[in-house]
Amino acid sequence: MLQDNINNIRAWGEDKQLIGPNAKATKHTQYNKLVEEVNELHHEINSDDQDAAALELGDCVVVLVQLAELLGVSFEECVARTFHKISQRTGRMVDGVFVKDK
Repeated sequence: MLQDNINNIRAWGEDKQLIGPNAKATKHTQYNKLVEEVNELHHEINSDDQDAAALELGDCVVVLVQLAELLGVSFEECVARTFHKISQRTGRMVDGVFVKDK
């Protein structure tokens, strides 16, 4: 189901000419869009509206899928690489934040 959604996001991005052969978006425009969406997520987290925050988090994922494509790597590959990296990580929780060991 998640893979279907990611594929649908890619198809939507191609249809909207964000990515693909007719892409009009760039890695810079999508980065700026990501910052906008993260700020909206921050606002909804602060408003304590869980449903709105969930939608904004999803918006961030949509932009990340498009940005990955524009960078020439799949979103799935980015996630796999990152999980491999963090799965090796050790550290501790400090005030609700995981602080990795050096």
